[in-house]
Amino acid sequence: MAENKTQPTRQSVSAFINAIEDKQKRSDCKKVAAMMRAATGSRAKMWGASIVGFGRYHYKYASGREGEFMITGFSPRAQSLTLYIMPGFKEFEPLMKKLGKFKTGKSCLYIKRLSDVDENVLQRLIAGSVKRMQKIYPAGQS
Repeated sequence: MAENKTQPTRQSVSAFINAIEDKQKRSDCKKVAAMMRAATGSRAKMWGASIVGFGRYHYKYASGREGEFMITGFSPRAQSLTLYIMPGFKEFEPLMKKLGKFKTGKSCLYIKRLSDVDENVLQRLIAGSVKRMQKIYPAGQS
């Protein structure tokens, strides 16, 4: 069975964040990292070359495929800061209405800059998503 392409690495999270050329994006990433650390109680780890992840959970599908992945994380992409809200957004609709300017994918929240969203609402969204993941996957977290 194939492994996930995105795996934790030994790359330095601090070096990765400090190497972000855009000063505002670097500052935004530091703030998001602090929110995610507070929500998970976990230190950041690099997942692949460009994703900063927090916590982890073990999953197993009916097909038999299983693995581990981060509970939450982010990546400073060229077009936007991508936050990984793993359970998706459906149950967080009331918060999403208050968040501000953003786009979403299945479990990705795309924001241009942190000033486009309400940081308190974002922090509540991150914390809520982490609690949801911990409820769905209570065993195998680290």
